[in-house]
Amino acid sequence: MAAQILSGDDVARQMRREMKEEVARLQADSGVVPGLAVVLVGDNPASISYVTGKEKACAEVGIRSVPHKFDADLSEAALLALIGQLNADPAIHGILIQLPLPRQIDESRVLLAIDPSKDVDGFHPVNLGKMLIGQECFLPCTPHGVQQLLLRSGVPIEGRHVVVVGRSNIVGKPVANILFQKQPGANATVTICHTGTPDMGYFTRQADILIVAAGRPNTVTADMVREGAVVVDVGVNRVPDASRKSGFRLVGDVDYAGVSAKASAISPVPGGVGPMTITMLLYNTIRSAKAFHQAA
Repeated sequence: MAAQILSGDDVARQMRREMKEEVARLQADSGVVPGLAVVLVGDNPASISYVTGKEKACAEVGIRSVPHKFDADLSEAALLALIGQLNADPAIHGILIQLPLPRQIDESRVLLAIDPSKDVDGFHPVNLGKMLIGQECFLPCTPHGVQQLLLRSGVPIEGRHVVVVGRSNIVGKPVANILFQKQPGANATVTICHTGTPDMGYFTRQADILIVAAGRPNTVTADMVREGAVVVDVGVNRVPDASRKSGFRLVGDVDYAGVSAKASAISPVPGGVGPMTITMLLYNTIRSAKAFHQAA
């Protein structure tokens, strides 16, 4: 039997339809339009592409996107001043700083300056700390997107053995924390593997759900996955491909052809976790607007 495709495209479309209706109700009931400030410093092509995608997604569901675009020589002091203004602006419910930032700007200092109640990326230490102890907070978008992709695709998490490959602050650590919480849609037993793990396959073959966020193509091959496992591939890597006009193609961290023959379900790259990341950013922005205006 062919593996079920965990389509982030499909789940994201479903969630965005729900959000569009929610935003319309929020505006009709209380006159509130969720506002997201998007800050871009420099002309990094990938960052420009990401910001454009986020602005289109905001328009799709009715969120007001407020762009702030600067040359690469912007000073750290100027950026911190802007963040202070956005923190104080009641019409702005979320602040997104597109990373990476130019060398003269300390990313940690900038992220710390964001009001945690407007940290819709979920990267502020206050939100990460609340996540760790199971309190209500903004969850980081990609890990939260992985959870929603599984749940909305009919994959149960509670009581399962989840193995995470990768320990980054952006994906590996937070997704492990989200899924082991004693909460609905979680309550899993979680194992984390990384570059210091000897015989990684010993652990990955035990997974009911295998989440791979290593940042390297073919980190997980078919021999490392047990029959019937659910595999979520978070990686996005460019590999040369002379047959493509661009000269490259996107692949994940998993050998898709080999692993899909053994898995019961698998997420593709592209079209898997990627669409969920922006969707969860929209979700957090709407939550922030509702909380700020105490709207149900």
